[in-house]
Amino acid sequence: MNRFFSVCILMFILAMTHGCATPNTSHSGKPQAKSLSDTAANPSTNVQSVDGFHQVKHGSIWLSHEHIMVDFIGAQDIQLNRENHASVIKEILPYLEELENYGVSYFVDATPNYIGRDVLLLEKLSQQSGLKIITNTGFYGARNSKYVPQEAIELSAEQLAKVWIDEFENGIEGTSIKPGFIKIGVDSSSPLKPLHAKLVKAAALTHQKTGLVIASHTGKAQGLWPQLDILKAQGVPLSAYIWVHAQDEDDNQTYIKAANMGLWISLDGIGWDVEKHIDKLVFAKQHGILHRILISHDAGWYDPQKEAQTIKPYTNIFTQLFPALKAKGFTDQELNLLMINNPARAFSLQANKSQ
Repeated sequence: MNRFFSVCILMFILAMTHGCATPNTSHSGKPQAKSLSDTAANPSTNVQSVDGFHQVKHGSIWLSHEHIMVDFIGAQDIQLNRENHASVIKEILPYLEELENYGVSYFVDATPNYIGRDVLLLEKLSQQSGLKIITNTGFYGARNSKYVPQEAIELSAEQLAKVWIDEFENGIEGTSIKPGFIKIGVDSSSPLKPLHAKLVKAAALTHQKTGLVIASHTGKAQGLWPQLDILKAQGVPLSAYIWVHAQDEDDNQTYIKAANMGLWISLDGIGWDVEKHIDKLVFAKQHGILHRILISHDAGWYDPQKEAQTIKPYTNIFTQLFPALKAKGFTDQELNLLMINNPARAFSLQANKSQ
């Protein structure tokens, strides 16, 4: 009997230490939403979705990097909010509704302004699907700054930050919808291109006023370190930074260094390559850094430049990745760390607010 109570106490301490209770998944690898109700982020976790500022419900499952619509025509040619919402909804809604089968509550739309961000469309899809959809502010400088409007190129970091802060405080494009994170993008190089360094500084200044986490399309680690230098110079904690597309980095040892610095490592290409992510997640587990990892698909999306749409579903994590990880010894607790606790902490306004 004494041994029984000792084991119970040890399990409780481990659960509290890792920030999650004992979760449950089915034999197929699907999270069981009802059984996750007691496996949640900190009750004080608050986020901003298209339907407003609110506290995250215990046990909420996240997809932390996805896309509804993406338009790669370029900032100089794009017509904002030009798409027929009914056409997009007809294509995308079934894929969002499918997520109810896996208990998903939060869907982070990582499409930035001038690449297809349409907050009124996201609001409609949120209402019809029941998902809490999170949109963003910021500009995407990757791909040689093709998606940064000319007027923004001419602004200082302080002026850019003012624009983004205004979206957070007053709403996006005349709506009451506010961003839940900052999305920027850089070409992975060291040193950074001057415009990209300016975007990082603007994101730092915006974070300091809003508490929004900074998600930066980066890819290989070469372009990561100069960004972190800028953030540290601005006094931004690295826990307020997400290294987007970190799966593109070939040297897994880099993840250990990044995790020890406190930032979030986003392995978010699971919609395109499951096997690659399995290896990297096994590495993260072996080296004790799962608590700094985010996973998602980078899937979707509706492309206005195409007549026929080919939408990638948002389900590979549940149908392919989870069974593979379970076969390699991953526990329900570890899977829930990736899908519940980590994203709620990463996107928490209260936790990220610089003092």
